[in-house]
Amino acid sequence: MSNLLQGLVQIYTGNGKGKTTAAFGLALRAVGHGFRVYIIQFMKGNDGYGELEGVKRLSPECQLEHFGGPGWVHKGEHLEENVEEASKAFLRAQEIVLSGKWDIVILDEILNALWFELIPEAKVLGLISQKPSHVELILTGRNASQSLMDRADLVTEMVAKKHPYEKGIMSREGIEY
Repeated sequence: MSNLLQGLVQIYTGNGKGKTTAAFGLALRAVGHGFRVYIIQFMKGNDGYGELEGVKRLSPECQLEHFGGPGWVHKGEHLEENVEEASKAFLRAQEIVLSGKWDIVILDEILNALWFELIPEAKVLGLISQKPSHVELILTGRNASQSLMDRADLVTEMVAKKHPYEKGIMSREGIEY
């Protein structure tokens, strides 16, 4: 039985750092209150992300699966492998959300998968319409469409004002990945 009486739809978007971090912070808080959290990562095919190991420490209340091909995806390049991985991730997301067994479902980087046209937006809008009322659904990534933001209950835009990359400081283990 879910601890949530009313599940909302949240979006963390924008060009600034912190979208995934905000979603994972919410997951950590939720597990601390006894909620069950499931995270599906889109477009994160390599295994270098610290959250993959960190979430294991929150198991079984928090589970994570990641999907994605190796390397970068470029807009307009619909490599079969990338489309296939995004489709598998979305099918798994549907299964998890519609099962109603999880209080919070985080679809990390799904907005990027939409922007890169790896999955159709109509499917995500349909999933929002079909989600059980007690399931909190979190969507992260850049370039959230207006139609998705209109359907969400909470939209937070991360805006880049200053970033260490501008000084040549590259991604740091445990901080950016």
